[in-house]
Amino acid sequence: MVEIAPSMLGADFGEMRKAAELVAPESGYLHMDVMDGHFVPNITMGSDLVKSLNGIGPLDVHLMITDPCDFIDDFANAGAEIISVHIEANNPKEALELIKKHNIKAGIAINPSTPEEAIDSIVDYADIILVMSVEPGYCGQSFYEGTINRVRKFKKKYPSKLIEVDGGVSAKNSQQLIEAGADILVAGSAVFNSDNPIHIIKLMKQG
Repeated sequence: MVEIAPSMLGADFGEMRKAAELVAPESGYLHMDVMDGHFVPNITMGSDLVKSLNGIGPLDVHLMITDPCDFIDDFANAGAEIISVHIEANNPKEALELIKKHNIKAGIAINPSTPEEAIDSIVDYADIILVMSVEPGYCGQSFYEGTINRVRKFKKKYPSKLIEVDGGVSAKNSQQLIEAGADILVAGSAVFNSDNPIHIIKLMKQG
């Protein structure tokens, strides 16, 4: 069954722990979007915030930063169970190797505008392919429709890898993504902007 990973970027930062405790019982992971203001134009959360949610649910840390190798130890020590880095960032192969040294799952993320074959040379170092369905940087963007076909292609080409999808995911497109082969669906606005986040998560699980 597909796992839902609510993006904590979509939660009220003043009520972050409360939001995490609400959604964790129905969620496979809590997705933590880390942005450095350089790789993307926004700045979000650091390792201390990630650590503050350790123990509530499994932590899926998505590093949207230029030099991920400089921060992997910090986020691994903060309790991450998954750390994903971007193929577009500096030294992605070295970053994946560092992640694996911590005995946690390593993900390689790829932006919609990046050719699919960009990950071919290093995908063997990853457990997860994180398919971005928006250009990274902000919560609430529209879903890029080409994502569904990209997920299908990656699942066929790399059947042993988990496929995660992040950006604009909702109950409206979850069924298509699941049918295409997605294993983990990240949803921020769809979950936390709803009146009933748990209901939305359950709908997305069903496809």
